[in-house]
Amino acid sequence: MGHSEPEIKGFLTSRRAALDPAELGLPEGVARRRVRGLRREEVAQRAGISVDYYTRIEQGRAPAVSDSVVDGLARALRLTPSEHTYLRNITLPRRRAGEPDPDPRPRVRPEIQQLLNAMDGTVPAYVYGPAMDVLAWNTLGTRLGIDYAAIPEERRNGPLLVFLDPRMREIHPNWAEVADDTVAGLRAETGRHPGSSRVCRVTHELLERSEEFRRRWEAQAVQERTRGVKRFRHPEAGELVLRFEAFTLPADPGQMLCTYTADEGSATAEALRVLAGAAAVA
Repeated sequence: MGHSEPEIKGFLTSRRAALDPAELGLPEGVARRRVRGLRREEVAQRAGISVDYYTRIEQGRAPAVSDSVVDGLARALRLTPSEHTYLRNITLPRRRAGEPDPDPRPRVRPEIQQLLNAMDGTVPAYVYGPAMDVLAWNTLGTRLGIDYAAIPEERRNGPLLVFLDPRMREIHPNWAEVADDTVAGLRAETGRHPGSSRVCRVTHELLERSEEFRRRWEAQAVQERTRGVKRFRHPEAGELVLRFEAFTLPADPGQMLCTYTADEGSATAEALRVLAGAAAVA
């Protein structure tokens, strides 16, 4: 089975269009540009490859793309590190039809669940898997808004919840920003797990059911945020401002531990203590 032609073509075309030829010192040429951005031959020249080869790569017809060529394209298109990784992944050969899904929904080790439970008094925490599935959590994590135990396993997924569960717009006062980050993260997952049926199912469902997702997906943004600030709106505790950190779990491929902490002495820290107490009583 070959590469994912729509993914490669859409991504490279959008990155070509995003560059300003004048900024790169490229001339207008004899014929005026019909479309914005770089022409294929300009990308090929900057990457040090032939126009024919670049065209075959963009159309998903190149059987194998070496790391050096991917690196050259990344430089030519001024890709970010996340975009560079994504391009390398989507140009890898795909698994053959009929082969098993290489990443069925993984299970979280008991030791990791114990770690989540140990943080329960002060730190909401979760484990995410491929396609941004929510695999495990602690009780305080559910107090931030979503009780994952009450959701069917197939629906415990970050992107599906953000775009298809109306509660998420209430939970996140800056929903649009969360939505942008979610789509960029899912596109990175598409590159990290090429051929994954779970990533494909989530993406295709959202493309069919959410215009807001579709518009963001077509923008071709790729970004992995492993740290930052996220805001929550809680019906009892009010607005919470939490810092998140995401850690890959080396012994558990495809899994990531995500923790949320409040600044010491802040109103959010006090609110978390109240929520933790309420969760312990419940």
